[in-house]
Amino acid sequence: MLLRFVRPVTTHNNKGPTMNRLPALIVTLFAASLAVAAEGGNDGKNDAQKEAPEAKQYVTQHEARVGGRKIEYTVTAGTMLMRNDKDEPQALVGYTAYVAKGGNSAERPIMFAYNGGPGSASIWLHMGILGPQRAVVTDAGFSNNGPYRRVNNDYSIIDETDLVMIDPVGTGFAKVVGEGKGEDFWGVDQDIKSISEFIVQYLTENGRWASPKYILGESYGGMRSGGVAYYLLNNHFVALDGVILVSPFMEFTAGFSGMGVDLPHVMFLPTFAATARYHGALDPTPSDLEAFMTEVADFALNEYAPALLKGNTLSDAERRAVLAGLSKYTGLSEDYWDRANLRINEGRFNKELMRETGKTVGRVDSRFAGNMINRIGESAEYDPMISAIGPGYLAAFMDYYQNDLKVEDIGNYTVFGNLFLKWDWSHRQPDLQGFKLPFPNTAVDLAYAMRQNPSMRVLVQQGYYDLATPHLATEYFIDHLDIPDELRENIEYATYEAGHMMYIHEPSMVKFKEDLVRFLQGDE
Repeated sequence: MLLRFVRPVTTHNNKGPTMNRLPALIVTLFAASLAVAAEGGNDGKNDAQKEAPEAKQYVTQHEARVGGRKIEYTVTAGTMLMRNDKDEPQALVGYTAYVAKGGNSAERPIMFAYNGGPGSASIWLHMGILGPQRAVVTDAGFSNNGPYRRVNNDYSIIDETDLVMIDPVGTGFAKVVGEGKGEDFWGVDQDIKSISEFIVQYLTENGRWASPKYILGESYGGMRSGGVAYYLLNNHFVALDGVILVSPFMEFTAGFSGMGVDLPHVMFLPTFAATARYHGALDPTPSDLEAFMTEVADFALNEYAPALLKGNTLSDAERRAVLAGLSKYTGLSEDYWDRANLRINEGRFNKELMRETGKTVGRVDSRFAGNMINRIGESAEYDPMISAIGPGYLAAFMDYYQNDLKVEDIGNYTVFGNLFLKWDWSHRQPDLQGFKLPFPNTAVDLAYAMRQNPSMRVLVQQGYYDLATPHLATEYFIDHLDIPDELRENIEYATYEAGHMMYIHEPSMVKFKEDLVRFLQGDE
C-alpha cells in the first residue's frame, strides 16, 4: 500500500530546557530480542488501534553550546501519522526533529538518522553522538547502576545540520494503527518504503524540499540506507546529497556467519585477531593495530579463503598451514580450529577466547568482557556491552524526553522490538527485473543510486572491534560496488579503534564528529 502525506493532528507546545541525569540498553545487530518497558503494540492491531490514535507532537525551544558555538533550536518530539492509498490510518512513526533558528532553511542541510536491528529504536545514535544530550557510560566497562547521568554533547551534529531521528514502526513510540499490520513494515523492502515515505512526508509538511538532504544509518540502518537512497530517487525524485553508513550491514551473505556459507568466516577473521590482540591473547602482542589488520586480511583473503573453498580436497599440508595461521592470529588453539573444521562464528569465538578466566567477550564491541553465565557452554549467552551500557542509555533518554522535551501520554518506549524473526528478509534488487532474492544486498541499490545521482557522496564509518558488522565485510561490499572508477572518488572511509558504536570511545567520538563535519562541508 502507498503511504500518503497527512498533517499531524495534535501539537503540544512546551518551553524551557533543563539539565538532568540518565542512560539505556543496546541491541546487537542480530540479537534475538529485548523489548524494554513494553512491546509497544508490536504485533498487528486491535480494536483500539483501529480507531487511529492521533499523532502527538511536543514542541520545545532550546539553546546549547556545540563545538564552542551557541545554537538556538526548536525540538519537535512525538509521532507522525501515515495513511495508505485509501486514506486510512496505517501507522504512527516516531521521530525527534532538531531545527536551528534563523538562517535560510533552503540552504541549511537536513539529516535523517536511524539505527538498525532490524527492530532497534534510534536511542543509540540519538543519545550517543548526534543529539545535543549524551548519555554518560563507561567505555569498555560496566557502570550500569544509578544515579545515571547525561551531559551536554559537545560532539552533536546540530551545529552543522538540522537533524531528524527516526524510530521505525515497532520501535520507540512507533506502532501500527487503524488498517496497518506488522507485515506492512517488517521486512527489507517494506521498511525501505515506509522510511522513504516518512522522509518525503516530513519534507512536505516542513517545507524542506529545497534543503541539502542526507541520511545516516547505523548497523541494519546501512541495509535500509542503500535501499532508501535508491527508492527516494526513483519513486519521489529526491536526490540525496550524501549517505552516511555507520558500522553498516548491507550484504547478508558476507556479514552473517554460521549459516553454512564460507564467505562470512573470512570476513570475521581480522576482527577476531583485533579482539585477541586487545585482550592480550597473542604472544607477542602486535604493536601496530592497522599494520596487523592489513597482515591478517592478507592471510584471510589469500590463504584462509582458498582453503575453505577447497573443502575436503584441501591437502593435509595446506590444512596444517592454515590451522597454524588461525591459531597465531586468534589465540585459539589449532586443535579447537581443527575440531571446528576451520570455521567458527563470533558466538563461539567470544565464548572461547577468555574461557580460562571465565569471561565472555562482547559482540557489538569486543573490547568489553563480562562474567560467563555457563563456564562449559559452547557459545556466548549474552553480550556484555548490552548489559554494560544499556540501562544508562535508556535512563538518559527517558529523563531527557520527559523533563527537557516535555513528552507525555504517547505510550511506552520500545528499545528493541522483537522483530528479527518476524522480518521478511527477501529483497527485490534493482538489477533483477523484479525478482525477489531470499537474502538481501542493498549495496546493489546504493550502486544504482550512485550511478543515477553521480553527485551523491558516501561516508563509511567503521570500528575495528566490531563483531556485529566486521570491518573486512564492510570493505568487501565497498570494493564490490559496481560503479565507474570516477564514482569511487565519492566514497570516504574512516576507521576507529573502537566497536560497533565507536562513539562510546571518547577519542573515536572526537574523530567521528570531525569526519562527519568534514563530509558535510565537502572538505577533502
